[in-house]
Amino acid sequence: MSPNVITTPVRAMLVLGTRPEAIKLAPVARAMAASPLFDPVVVTTGQHREMLHQMLDLLQVEVRVELDVMRERQELSTLTARLVDGLGEVVRQERPDVVVVQGDTTSALTGALAAFYEHIPVAHVEAGLRTGVLDNPFPEELNRRLIGRMARWHFAPTPRAAGHLTAEGVPDAEVFVTGNTVIDNLLWVLDQDAGTDLFRTDLRRVLVTLHRRENQGEKMRAMGRALRQLADRGDVELVLPLHKSPAVREALLPELSEHPHIRVVEPLGYADFSATLAGCDLVLTDSGGIQEEAPSLGKPALVLRTTTERPEAVEAGAARLVGTEPQAILDAAVRLLDDEAEYERMATAGNPFGDGHATDRIVAQLAEDFGADADAVPVAGRCSADGVIVPQPDGPGSYSTA
Repeated sequence: MSPNVITTPVRAMLVLGTRPEAIKLAPVARAMAASPLFDPVVVTTGQHREMLHQMLDLLQVEVRVELDVMRERQELSTLTARLVDGLGEVVRQERPDVVVVQGDTTSALTGALAAFYEHIPVAHVEAGLRTGVLDNPFPEELNRRLIGRMARWHFAPTPRAAGHLTAEGVPDAEVFVTGNTVIDNLLWVLDQDAGTDLFRTDLRRVLVTLHRRENQGEKMRAMGRALRQLADRGDVELVLPLHKSPAVREALLPELSEHPHIRVVEPLGYADFSATLAGCDLVLTDSGGIQEEAPSLGKPALVLRTTTERPEAVEAGAARLVGTEPQAILDAAVRLLDDEAEYERMATAGNPFGDGHATDRIVAQLAEDFGADADAVPVAGRCSADGVIVPQPDGPGSYSTA
């Protein structure tokens, strides 16, 4: 990048389409909007349109461009083609200096591809996650590997993720360990005190989320039966925000409806979901982001998948990969609910995903590489060339790359 001091704001196009992308890019968008060094152009693809509008208002993110690409039950190939075409047109119109994508969704992949075709550098937030199985999760594992071949900045949430990238040949100088922006946003929204806890009783509280493609069908129906057995204990209340996917609803509603201790609700707004997460005792999930959020609040997480791209939580003891077999799910949940010592070990394991300052590091690194005066870059946000976090001397210092 140019060594000259920035004289006009860096135009950064942030692409988001799904709720998790909005959550994880919102703090970056807010920080850029608050800085004279950046002109953020937030583009939504319309993939989770109903979920996004209210959430983005809450998160104080202003959308500049909104696409309309979703069609009911459209194939991935159709969605991908429509997104590449639509985002390519936006890139040509807006002419950003950098395109910022997050994670491993179809919108992230196509945002990076549209930028690559127009010779615009790509910054990848939450880079380097890997399961090692190309089609699990599907299609996310392939998406993030492809983005990794196009990105110029790889903002890895953990040293493990950074190691995946350098092992794949990404130059050390392009990889930066930052922590995960999901922690930044979770702490921010809880501080706003804007959400409502959806649990209704003082029973042991279990928050459940299920949606992954590879779990849908008979496998998810069987998981639903295991959840019903858990609720049959009588001392447990389950809250399950139901994904909009028709396949998810077809699998779970027949198994979970009309149980006195199971509350199936429509997808929650981010503030309500965060408050409900903070109010639960245990999390059962196949989501990626919740594996990062739950440890920040001391909530043990049982991961209902056969693989995870976030093994740091498992290794730290804050999460456990239990698979998708109904009996294994039931046994693992019962053990945590009945074994106080085991529960306490998981609840106090700590969070390996960051200290709430990932956004500072990302925005500072981009500003520095685009030629910002060193005095304009927050000290807490500096990253060294080899991707190691340089903490503020008197700052929290709780996020280690060791």
